[in-house]
Amino acid sequence: MPAARAEAAPKAAPKAAPKAALLLAPGAGAGRDQSQLVALDAAASAHGVPTRRMDFPYRKAGRKAPDREPVLLAAVRDEASAAIADAGVAPDRLLLGGRSMGGRICSMVVADGLPALGLVLVSYPLHPPGRPERLRVAHFDQLRVPCLFVSGTRDAFGTPAELEAATRAIPGPVTHTWIDGRDHSLRNSDEPVAAAFATWLGGVLAQRRNR
Repeated sequence: MPAARAEAAPKAAPKAAPKAALLLAPGAGAGRDQSQLVALDAAASAHGVPTRRMDFPYRKAGRKAPDREPVLLAAVRDEASAAIADAGVAPDRLLLGGRSMGGRICSMVVADGLPALGLVLVSYPLHPPGRPERLRVAHFDQLRVPCLFVSGTRDAFGTPAELEAATRAIPGPVTHTWIDGRDHSLRNSDEPVAAAFATWLGGVLAQRRNR
């Protein structure tokens, strides 16, 4: 008798691509394990959004002083490409942001044309402390994506009134969350920062689905 033919195992259904991906960049004096980035990562994971937390080249090299702006911008672009490839999402399904300098550099890359689903900007450094005339807003009028700003009410890099006035130049929808009594570091505020992000992220993803 001929040998029985083994039945082929059923093919597994292809894994669905995530709804979005997230790239997070740290502030000038920290790295990818900065606690607020870790908290944002966890909040994104709860929504099924994979996260890539990056270090800038100077941090990888063990230096304290940040790289020049073109190097920082190029690093975000490279990490964004890697985040998109790793997650298997379309370029316009990438969220970007981070803390202070990291968030600012991400916003500049998006303003320069990088496709994005939105920006999350924690403790955005609107100006150097004591130098309110040196605003870092020249690119704001090119931000056409949803933007979340989370800052302390005692942030020396920008008061609530200053930041709210400056962000009126942003064409995309802007959401502000203020952590009462906190300074630029937002120390011991990981939970409210992550909660604000989770609420905003849920809205962005829902809006995208309804398009």
